[in-house]
Amino acid sequence: MRVLAIGAHPDDIELQCGGTLAMYARQGREVFMAVSTNGDKGNFDVEPEELARVREAEFRASCAVIGAKPIWLGYEDEMLINDLPARLRFVDAIRSVNPDLVITHGPNDYHPDHRYTHELVWDAVTLAGVGSVKTAHPATDRQVTVYFMDNLGGIAFQPTEFVDITETIALKQEALARHASQTRIFRDLLDVDLHDVVETVGKFRGYQAGCKYAEGFTKVEAWYRGLSRRLLPVGSGESRFIYKTTQNDFDPI
Repeated sequence: MRVLAIGAHPDDIELQCGGTLAMYARQGREVFMAVSTNGDKGNFDVEPEELARVREAEFRASCAVIGAKPIWLGYEDEMLINDLPARLRFVDAIRSVNPDLVITHGPNDYHPDHRYTHELVWDAVTLAGVGSVKTAHPATDRQVTVYFMDNLGGIAFQPTEFVDITETIALKQEALARHASQTRIFRDLLDVDLHDVVETVGKFRGYQAGCKYAEGFTKVEAWYRGLSRRLLPVGSGESRFIYKTTQNDFDPI
């Protein structure tokens, strides 16, 4: 199984689904993390060109913690739009992985880069399988399932599936710690501790799921994308009452 998470900024994936990706990697799945923008506007006290270099290095270090392969798209922070060249670039990024499932932002997230990433992924997933649309990589050879990850802070997001990340919450926090430029700026400008956000939202979703820590997702229901089995990972101590499934349902496709 190949899993591709696509986030708008270099720390978005870690914040919203880092524990799930770490669990996939632990279970021997191929995990890829793609980032739309270079995050170069993320600090007030570092020049954009330098910050882009810093944030790419932080992202690659974080991927190493999770056990994921990085994909750096490098669009300018705050300036992402859904135009045809960007759409084809996203098509090619998806084709380069040929994933079984894609995890990305939902349509009502707070930041325009998040929402445009959502649009680009949603539009590109369908085109990725159309052979007459030519890019550097060949068309995908399967219908790709799409999941939306949580919004920042869990705001205005109602999960339909949960992943128990109690086993990987520490790895999630370790991966986030690699984004030192952002944990610092959130603390200095907003008095927000991102590690506390991960702890608090993880516990809250855990209460909903019936475990200590969880991440929430919504599976996209669309034509020809239905599944008879679960694709999100199952932890070793997971109760069948949380997901109404068994470990045998989580086989590679």
